[in-house]
Amino acid sequence: LFLVSLSSAFVPGKIGSKTFSSHLNMVKQTPHGGSLVDLMLKTEEEQEAAKSKCAKEIQLTARQLCDVELIMNGGFSPLDGFMDEATYKHVVENMELPDSELIFGLPVVFDTNDEELVPGDIALLKDGDRDIATIEFTDKYIPDKALECLKCYGTSAIEHPGALMVATERGKYYMGGKVVGLNLPIRDFVCRTPAEVRETLPEDADVVAFQCRNPIHRAHYELFTRALDADNVGEDGIVLVHPTCGPTQADDIPGAVRYKT
Repeated sequence: LFLVSLSSAFVPGKIGSKTFSSHLNMVKQTPHGGSLVDLMLKTEEEQEAAKSKCAKEIQLTARQLCDVELIMNGGFSPLDGFMDEATYKHVVENMELPDSELIFGLPVVFDTNDEELVPGDIALLKDGDRDIATIEFTDKYIPDKALECLKCYGTSAIEHPGALMVATERGKYYMGGKVVGLNLPIRDFVCRTPAEVRETLPEDADVVAFQCRNPIHRAHYELFTRALDADNVGEDGIVLVHPTCGPTQADDIPGAVRYKT
């Protein structure tokens, strides 16, 4: 369970070897990396011009669709595409983006088994009949999946659901690529963009953010409402409930059910 006050001072601490300290003084946090990425094209003319450059079409898997959406709408800021080999290796080994020491916990990669996809290809990414984005591939590489799982999840044993996903669901190759957004996916529940969420937050009040992957139950409710009484949360503080919804383990409750709670 993760509780943070988005606009009060944090107590300095450590994540691994990384020291963090934030004194926000009643203002919204700066987006990760300094600015909120927005890769969505705004006009039909821009979209048609982008699609005209594509020589191939790719149907996205459920995981790829989630990743593309978060790249396009800024959820993975400051990323503007899928990680190339150098960035992938650096994130796996160091839990940070290269050259910036900016914390990034997991690699964001485009996987494929397609032998014919090569660097330089520009492809249209689709979800069924819906055009989602274009991608210009920059490189293609064979990842060390065992090392990736060991570094990222602490184990390479396939009993771990993350390691099982990497070993059995992801393709043989990873490819780096720059993404241009066309349309957001249509889902069974509303997915606000980071910019839309930020617009709903008050400018002059503390925000307690509660992130969960399960349906909210009474203990959750007590946690995040009582957090409003914390010493570093102002009297006019609010709660932001942030459910994570996407591909799940076989025995998990579906995202649509979690959203409705």
